[in-house]
Amino acid sequence: MSKVTYTDLNFIEGLKHNNDAVLRALYKKYYNLVLKYVVNNSGNSESAADIYQETLIVLYENVQKPGFELNCQLQTYIFSIAKRLWLKQLRKNGSTFRFKDDQENEVVDVTDEITDHLKKESDIDKMNASLEDLGEPCKTILKDFYVYKLNMDQISEKFGYTNSDNAKTQKYKCLQRLKRSFFED
Repeated sequence: MSKVTYTDLNFIEGLKHNNDAVLRALYKKYYNLVLKYVVNNSGNSESAADIYQETLIVLYENVQKPGFELNCQLQTYIFSIAKRLWLKQLRKNGSTFRFKDDQENEVVDVTDEITDHLKKESDIDKMNASLEDLGEPCKTILKDFYVYKLNMDQISEKFGYTNSDNAKTQKYKCLQRLKRSFFED
């Protein structure tokens, strides 16, 4: 019996249609990523399990929203949700946490990390808004290249360009427009 391998799109579609097999596979695939992050940042395996459960609930709820579109790799999206939830938990607990290492109960202030995370989250929201403002075909070309990892030949074929150099030129122009839009504020 061969093991089924799911793509990000398979996971998203499976969640949209409440596919239990997909949910089980998703749970197994990214749990260790969240476990490692939480345990390395003053949590324990029980906290990690709770955060991962909340993460999957947030993911599920977002996928069910009309017009949901994955703008990055699923692993990045899941990690971002889990990290946000864990930082929120740390903030709720007083913005400090204890490292579990050889040093005696060193308490570390995570205010800077929370501030950095909120800035990055704001930048991601701004980038997504800038990407939406670009319109087509730029939005799809950039997503195909950077998110879905299509090569220039695939993009050229998809958009009907005569060759991959033309697709590359278009991608460059789109990227320049995105940069102008993102940095104009």
